This record gives sequence, structure tokens and C-alpha cells, in this order.
Amino acid sequence: MGGKVAIVMGSQSDWPTMQCAAQVLDELEVAHEARIVSAHRTPDRMSAFAKGAEGEGFDVIIAGSEFEALVLGEEGEELGAR
Repeated sequence: MGGKVAIVMGSQSDWPTMQCAAQVLDELEVAHEARIVSAHRTPDRMSAFAKGAEGEGFDVIIAGSEFEALVLGEEGEELGAR
């Protein structure tokens, strides 16, 4: 894989769970970035991230949140549910 992986979460409190993904990606030597992008608190930021993710070189987005259905639904809608 030539691109990178985005690890997206709704808040800092989600990091203890999401860091497991980061640890696996580290072990596999896969480039990745973690970001807090709340569809609930910062919908414009989430929308901008989703629309620009491919342009930033992200091939994969791993998303998780206490409200993951909302986050994944919003991101899926922005990404055209690819």
C-alpha cells in the first residue's frame, strides 16, 4: 500500500480503544495518522476531513466513536459510501 491510514475518533476518550489499531499499523509498518473529528461537535471539520481525505493521501479510514453509527454514517455519506 502506497498511501496511509486515517484513524478517526469522536473524542480523546476514544483513544484507548483506537490506539490498538495504531499499534497494529505500527507493527505492520503502515503509515497512519490519528485525528479527532467529531460529527456531533464539529460537523464542518468532519465534512472537510471526509471530502479531503483522498487528497491527503489516505487510502483507508478506520473510524470509531461512542456514536460510531453517526460518525460512520456521516463519513460514508461524505465519501459517497465507497
